[in-house]
Amino acid sequence: MKPVTRLHSRTAVLADENIDTDRIIPARFLTTTERTGLGRLCFHDWRYQSDGSDNPARENPDFPLNSPLAQGCSILVAGRNFGCGSSREHAPWALLDYGIHAVLCSEIADIFRNNALKNGLLAIVIDAAEHRWLLDHPGIELIIDVREQTIELPDGGRIQFQLEPFARHCLLHGVDQLGYLLQHADQIDAFDRERERQEAAIHGCTPQQKQLRSNGVNA
Repeated sequence: MKPVTRLHSRTAVLADENIDTDRIIPARFLTTTERTGLGRLCFHDWRYQSDGSDNPARENPDFPLNSPLAQGCSILVAGRNFGCGSSREHAPWALLDYGIHAVLCSEIADIFRNNALKNGLLAIVIDAAEHRWLLDHPGIELIIDVREQTIELPDGGRIQFQLEPFARHCLLHGVDQLGYLLQHADQIDAFDRERERQEAAIHGCTPQQKQLRSNGVNA
């Protein structure tokens, strides 16, 4: 995962409330564990006309992200309760592959938000009044600073937001949970060795002898 420190983009707006994960990527497409290629399936049944194809020539003209104003935008301002429904990591994968790198909303479903942050997608909760203003002003340029936890508006004003500290650390350093643990492999090994030494002192035998005894072998 690449570090996520700063994002500068225009905004696209999907004002509908309660956009669930099945609307982000329908369940019938959850047949792969590959993260690439899911962008073309993002918002599939909303984005394309109802013949079942994902042919760009069949794009739904009424889908807001198909408008020229939304092209190239990597910040999505979504309606309240975005990402509700079933848990699926494919939802943030699809959004990222589509080109969305941040979602701003006054309310984001907890499971989706956790999955998003773990995969490098900024899922940011903001105040309801600030959210309403952003919904009413699509296409404006914002600068999101993860380190400072601020969103800079075109007039120089700032919106403050909060990220869970561990999620923020992982974003800034470009690591997932496993990567974070691997960064501390030496300390983990040292802890294990010390624990084994203490257990040997308590039981009067080495870890190998203890294992043999547990298997019924005298040592």
